[in-house]
Amino acid sequence: MQKTHTYQLTVTWTGNTGEGTTSYRGYSREHVVEMAGKPPLTASADPAFRGDPNLPNPEDFLVAALSECHMLWYLALCSSSGVVITDYRDEASATMVEVPETGGHFTEVVLRPKVVVADPAMLPKARALHEQAHRKCYIANSVNFPVHHEPEITTAG
Repeated sequence: MQKTHTYQLTVTWTGNTGEGTTSYRGYSREHVVEMAGKPPLTASADPAFRGDPNLPNPEDFLVAALSECHMLWYLALCSSSGVVITDYRDEASATMVEVPETGGHFTEVVLRPKVVVADPAMLPKARALHEQAHRKCYIANSVNFPVHHEPEITTAG
């Protein structure tokens, strides 16, 4: 049975430095993302687009969403399959190209999870579950560019 989930949030531009958008260089790209019951997130544009390099940007959030979604599915699948994960760290990267006519787009994201399993006998199943996690990831199923996986799986100790 199909279930529908909805998500609501508010994005508020906080970068008016006094003159609004009278000039491209005259305003800050800073903004706040608010979701009911959750702490607000202060963000900006990518530094290439006059954003604050000390704040996350929408491109960061997209890559993080893909990494988080894959991790959460992977951990759930491992748990239900008897694969004990003791550590997980993803060093994800993405490539985006700017195109004058359309603004630009992502061409790929590469997830590089470093996973530690409790027992060497779990290694084959732990490797296989990455593909299943990718197939189930809501975010990966929603983007129009490839999401690659380069997992590194080791055992504890």
